[in-house]
Amino acid sequence: MKHFDIGSMVIITITLILFIIALFFTGFTHDILLETGVFLISVKLIVMTYKSSVSSHKMYKEFQEVKKLLEEIKNTQK
Repeated sequence: MKHFDIGSMVIITITLILFIIALFFTGFTHDILLETGVFLISVKLIVMTYKSSVSSHKMYKEFQEVKKLLEEIKNTQK
């Protein structure tokens, strides 16, 4: 869970709670499609944020490796 900050966890929790509450108040009527759509959009945004965080972390590691190699090359040329 290192890619999720406190704000993301709060939003995930609130979204899930509101979806469950909406199910009890609206029941399984045609409004369930609207509620499900809102919930799925929230989940999609959370997944996109997670993937972005993982990708950024991976790129950071790769840039650190490139920086280290460039410094080694620079030090050997002196």
